[in-house]
Amino acid sequence: MVQTPAKTLTLEEFLQLPETEPASEYIDGEIIQKPMPQGKHSAIQSEFASAVNAALRTKKIARAFPELRCQFAGWGIVPDVSVFTWARIPRQADGSIANVFQSAPDWLIEILSPDQNSTKITKKILHALKYETQMGWLIDPEEKTIFVYRPGQQPEVFDEPEQQLPLPEFAQELNLTVGLVFDWLLD
Repeated sequence: MVQTPAKTLTLEEFLQLPETEPASEYIDGEIIQKPMPQGKHSAIQSEFASAVNAALRTKKIARAFPELRCQFAGWGIVPDVSVFTWARIPRQADGSIANVFQSAPDWLIEILSPDQNSTKITKKILHALKYETQMGWLIDPEEKTIFVYRPGQQPEVFDEPEQQLPLPEFAQELNLTVGLVFDWLLD
């Protein structure tokens, strides 16, 4: 759902508005409320974050955050999963994780919901790739297809179960295939 305010808001003004459920994003001057996640979306989101954290968090390489607001370059987005390398996770003076993330994730994962606009999601991924994001994935559960985006490269399409999925350099310890990602829907 796109909400057009009476006047154009800045990101700072948007961030002062009450939170919505599900989250709203501030993209290119528009307030867009994300759709309520459904079963396939939630299953892939939770399993993906768990797989990343099991392989990378324990070694302090990176950490996956579901539904984390990221503020950068005048936009406020809430990717389905944001992965930050360990050194880029904002922290407070005591070493605990900060509440506010004012940068793009290193790896951005979006899972398409049935009533979601893939063009708007692609626009969000492409914007993030301009600002430190190393890789973006758009996962389409209905088509069992994963689109992979990298800075300065053509998008790649993965839709065969045995296909090995490309990963950011920091995530090479993961071993993900198209089949494994969509098998998360069977458990």
